[in-house]
Amino acid sequence: MTVEQTQFRAALLDAQAAVPPGLSDGAGAPAGNRFSVYRNNVIVSLSEALTVAFPLLVKLLGAQGFGQLAGIYARQNPPQSPLMMHYGATLPAFLEGFEPLAHLGYLADCARLDIEMRKSYHAAEAANLNPEVFQRDETALMQVQLRLKPSSRVLRSRWPLYDIWAFNMTEGAAKPRAIAQDVIITRPEFDPTPHLLAPGSADWLDALHAGEIFVAACEAAASSFQDFDLTTSLTQAITTQALTEYTTKETP
Repeated sequence: MTVEQTQFRAALLDAQAAVPPGLSDGAGAPAGNRFSVYRNNVIVSLSEALTVAFPLLVKLLGAQGFGQLAGIYARQNPPQSPLMMHYGATLPAFLEGFEPLAHLGYLADCARLDIEMRKSYHAAEAANLNPEVFQRDETALMQVQLRLKPSSRVLRSRWPLYDIWAFNMTEGAAKPRAIAQDVIITRPEFDPTPHLLAPGSADWLDALHAGEIFVAACEAAASSFQDFDLTTSLTQAITTQALTEYTTKETP
């Protein structure tokens, strides 16, 4: 990047900065207000992109509050890629260090939920799990390897993440409880949907996705959570179409 490009970029992101030298309008006069208008349009466009990408945060902060946050974030974190579907990936970390909103500690995880919903939407397709896998005898079933679909995303949170999403995004949902909640996002059809995970289910799903055989994944979850309920977790994974192809040790 040249010195001129560096100056232009810095001035573009700083509303108080002077117009970079050498810029002119169509008549050859100094750019002046034209550059200010362009600078404002850039930040407005980035803020609008963030508004589309983070619907839960918009609900929580209100349109005006989120707009102020988006403007501050955009000036400090301009896009690093021309693909705007990725813009805002660092917003959760930004929120964790953003003092004016430090009293809303759950915002970073809510931003992560918005990001994972977006990733789920754009993820590749994958075949549904063949239900015949569960018709095997117990010994063979224990050796099965399952994995999450690319569109299935697991989030762990120390906040009532699912309750916060439901209260703000669905009609008639109860107020969030003061408990930690893990969430899985699945995309059985076109639009991703979050689901509340039972205790231990996140460990079980992560172990499966890491390549553990069925029995080892169950043991890992049970060792972390004494109340791990395999039936509940497996039923949810099947009904939400979270899992895809499997192999066994005998499969070449």
